[in-house]
Amino acid sequence: MAEPRTYPEGVTSWVDTEQPDVEAATDFYRAVLGWTFAEATPPGAPFRYLVAQLGSQDVGAIGGPASAPESGGARAASWNTYVAVDDADDAAARIESAGGVVVQPPTAAGDGGRSVVVHDPQGLEIRLWEARRRLGAQLTNAPGAWNFSDLHTDEPGSAQAFYSGVFGWEFADVGFATMVRVPGYGDHLAATVDPGIHERQSGVGVPSGFADAIGWLVPVVPGDDPGWKVTFTVPDRDATAARVVELGGAVVRTDDNDWTRTAVVRDPQGATFTASQFLG
Repeated sequence: MAEPRTYPEGVTSWVDTEQPDVEAATDFYRAVLGWTFAEATPPGAPFRYLVAQLGSQDVGAIGGPASAPESGGARAASWNTYVAVDDADDAAARIESAGGVVVQPPTAAGDGGRSVVVHDPQGLEIRLWEARRRLGAQLTNAPGAWNFSDLHTDEPGSAQAFYSGVFGWEFADVGFATMVRVPGYGDHLAATVDPGIHERQSGVGVPSGFADAIGWLVPVVPGDDPGWKVTFTVPDRDATAARVVELGGAVVRTDDNDWTRTAVVRDPQGATFTASQFLG
């Protein structure tokens, strides 16, 4: 059996989406990203949480009310990003000391772990995860799996000060974007699930320190809102975008560069994410 993937403190480790109609959401993401689902909540609970999987490996989750609300009575869906922490109480205290707000204090999620919902000083939501049985995403950067979560902000200076103080993040301007790094993360991956990462990411054109990368700091584009945004790897950007539209979603915008072809899409219940086709 392969060694479970673990996440050091400060590394983004999990994503999930809260949806008004859980069944409709599972139908959509099954068709678009190829996910299967495992129930993580007991029968009869008022809230459902389904862990999404690819080939039996956890890749994310969908949560929401056990019964779909009346039409027009639910808020729009959204995607959430979690940062791994060793101690949820200590991390929540650091958030508050740095000027953030704890919206939901450390809360047990069964025997899976403990979660915390926080807002950074800009009011942008991010979540913390103290892993117990559920360690985080077990498959990433594969078709249908989570790629990165990026912070879209119009206050980059204050964002860097906050997140570096709370999580020890480092920020590197690599010309086309600002890379977010957790020092030593590449060494952790090399020692556990990805022994060849340093060799693979030392080629020409690869930014220095990329093995430690956990995401990007991105300027807010016109018409968009600041916040944490999620990206999933797909084999074909155009085919994925067409499938989203076919299933009642929408394409917000597309972009092509030297490395990727991407589409920002909105699912039928309002949650946006980026579908990214790597060109390497």
